[in-house]
Amino acid sequence: MSNVHDFSCKTITGETKPLRDYAGKVLLIVNTASKCGFTPQYEGLESLYRKYKDRGLEVLGFPCNQFMNQEPGGEAEIKQFCSLTYDVSFPMFAKVDVNGAHADPLFAHLKSEAPGLVGTQAVKWNFTKFLVDRKGRVLKRFATATKPEAIAGAIEKALAEK
Repeated sequence: MSNVHDFSCKTITGETKPLRDYAGKVLLIVNTASKCGFTPQYEGLESLYRKYKDRGLEVLGFPCNQFMNQEPGGEAEIKQFCSLTYDVSFPMFAKVDVNGAHADPLFAHLKSEAPGLVGTQAVKWNFTKFLVDRKGRVLKRFATATKPEAIAGAIEKALAEK
């Protein structure tokens, strides 16, 4: 698989979603968790989505329970939490592993295309963010501690490229 558009993922409601449906859009793909110190980043992610969606941004949330069991619930519980607590309207997907032998193939691809600091591939924690261009190429990885609003300039640059 050569780019993000070659993958399909299960949505939070159980449907298979080909990521080629997002061809022509800039993607911000994030591993999320509901019981993490960084969970308030949902608010910033939603803000970015609302600000830029009409220009072609899609934020894609992938719940993950690999970091201190901070996403213990099932998909229905996660969906309800995101909706009621942070008014999330961007697409959410089924819970995935981002590291290890059972890592989702999409995250294996993202990590290989945008390694972390000192060349490590593993996702270090919840709310790691991957920016993908309109052609499905991974542009950059942003660390957990990088607040969504700090990514706005990189998103604007990606949106400006056709």
